[in-house]
Amino acid sequence: MTKSARRADPAGARPEDAWLVEVARTAGVDAGGVPVELLGDYLRLLTDAAVTGRRPRRGELDAVGALGRHAAEQGVSAGRVVRLYLSAARRFWRELPHLDRSTDSETVRAAADAVLHVVDTAVATLAEGYVVARRELVRREETLRRELVDDLLRGDSDLGGLVERAEPFGLDLARVHQVALAAPSRRLPDTDAAISALERVIFDRLGDRDVLVATKEGLLVVIAPADALPVDRSTGDGGSVRNLGRMMHAELDRLARGRPWQVAVGRPHPGLYGIARSYEEAREALATARRLHTDSPVIDTHDLLIYRVLLRDQPAMVDLVRAVLTPLSRARGGAGPLLGTLSEYFASGEVATEAARRLHVSVRTVTYRLDRIRTLSGYDPTDPRDRFTLHAAVLGARALDWPRQPLPT
Repeated sequence: MTKSARRADPAGARPEDAWLVEVARTAGVDAGGVPVELLGDYLRLLTDAAVTGRRPRRGELDAVGALGRHAAEQGVSAGRVVRLYLSAARRFWRELPHLDRSTDSETVRAAADAVLHVVDTAVATLAEGYVVARRELVRREETLRRELVDDLLRGDSDLGGLVERAEPFGLDLARVHQVALAAPSRRLPDTDAAISALERVIFDRLGDRDVLVATKEGLLVVIAPADALPVDRSTGDGGSVRNLGRMMHAELDRLARGRPWQVAVGRPHPGLYGIARSYEEAREALATARRLHTDSPVIDTHDLLIYRVLLRDQPAMVDLVRAVLTPLSRARGGAGPLLGTLSEYFASGEVATEAARRLHVSVRTVTYRLDRIRTLSGYDPTDPRDRFTLHAAVLGARALDWPRQPLPT
């Protein structure tokens, strides 16, 4: 019998040792159907130890470590593969033929010590190989996930290739998805805790299909199906934007690092290019919120659509602010108080009493400032014909951070 022929046996046993084959088979059953090929030459090592006291060589232990890596690559759990080895050792010792005929306690004790040494070193080496392989698999999966997310957010990759790459992650690109971005207050030294927290809550609510959580340029990225989110009948979009953002922020706010977090969610769009479009909306929303000095924890892209329109033609917006609002700089105290009054006046539905309450001033002060605005600018905040121009100019000034910053030339 050649060495290669002996290794072909799933239990690593010699053909004349049929009982070892049965030991391997029953150990595999005990471990929940783990392939007995993962035992390799383990039973032969136990036999040599029991009969001659020989300890495993380095090369033999390396082969056991390779079997641990192979088990991880096959998706066998660590607990099951360790149970396979322990069950095989227990059944091996119980069925060991020459011990049944031995009456020498020293012989039995020496055999037990040698066998336990093999079990100890083999299982430790097996577990070490398993851990190394799992670590490599996680790193490889993380790299593939990050590359997939980058290509999905860029939106210019090969569609067929992306569909094939997305399938192992459970992502159906035919569904309607939306992208959420979470920005920490400062760069995190380690994002693993934040990713784990998000995965825990999102997978619990939405399941692990059609959801990807990753990082990109210092931001946490979540790609989620819009139709899997809970419905909020108070919002026109079914609440998917606000609900996803609130869910993410509530979980991230529990973390010790990164607070205060700010979350922006793009609108739902269908198909592959819809993911890239939703991402651009979320990224632009975060950038706009920073320009506006908005401290809202969850940013709804619907609320910032007007700023997207204004910012796309910045020269026209600068002209509007300069023509309509810069005359307010001649007021005592500058344009700031008058501009703040206008902003709250429009935000309160043009109700002077509500604007006064928000500003913590009297109603008389609000009406006086509105009169000053009409006198200095020539536009009347209470006149429907001037209201739109003034409101657009106020929004433009906020986007340009005027008067805190000078207008671009």
